[in-house]
Amino acid sequence: MPGHYTSINHWPQEDRPREKLLRHGEHTLSDSELLAIIIRCGSKNLSALDLARKILDKFKTFRNLSHTDCSQWEEFRGAGLGGAKISQIKAAVEIGRRLIETDIKISRPRIKSSADIAKILTPRLRDLKKEVFKVIFLNSESRIIDIIETGEGSVNQARPILQEIYHKALQNFAPFLICCHNHPSGNPQPSPQDKRFTEQLVKAGEILAIKTLDHIIIGNNGYFSFSDAGLI
Repeated sequence: MPGHYTSINHWPQEDRPREKLLRHGEHTLSDSELLAIIIRCGSKNLSALDLARKILDKFKTFRNLSHTDCSQWEEFRGAGLGGAKISQIKAAVEIGRRLIETDIKISRPRIKSSADIAKILTPRLRDLKKEVFKVIFLNSESRIIDIIETGEGSVNQARPILQEIYHKALQNFAPFLICCHNHPSGNPQPSPQDKRFTEQLVKAGEILAIKTLDHIIIGNNGYFSFSDAGLI
């Protein structure tokens, strides 16, 4: 095994993360080895792999490090981890999150329950520090046509969201839709504003013959479904 504080460049080729990936495939690498490839180089006292291990010792999982602020990375700056590398790490994790949603759009699965939506969108929404609103458009067979993220507004500013939702629904010829947003607090229970927005959403859809099947709120460790609760 390579010694502590030994540069990766001096390791046997079969032990180097990048060469290991190219020879055996990315699925054979540990989390720290994958992270070391993104970091590329460490400092005079730490190899990239040593640094990756220290980062994962602190944050434990890629999920935990994906939505962090600069202050949480301060202890690593002396080890050669500056803003550029932190941005690269966070960008790589975000790409992974988006790949899940892209695969869903391509496969166009049939949505049978609130749990199906929560499974798709929870990885994307549960750790965000701001409120993000997603809309899933379904065809007459309840298969996904598209998933969009509204560009403006929040449930406290319903009009811009409603306008964008139904504009996109008409563009997609979608007879059904499901809305989903996160609560940065982690508590998925609906607020009075959430309930009022859902009522407005359903009423607007009735005029256009577009049925709102559900409004789902994502929290840290669970979700709330207006449909399951009998509120739609």
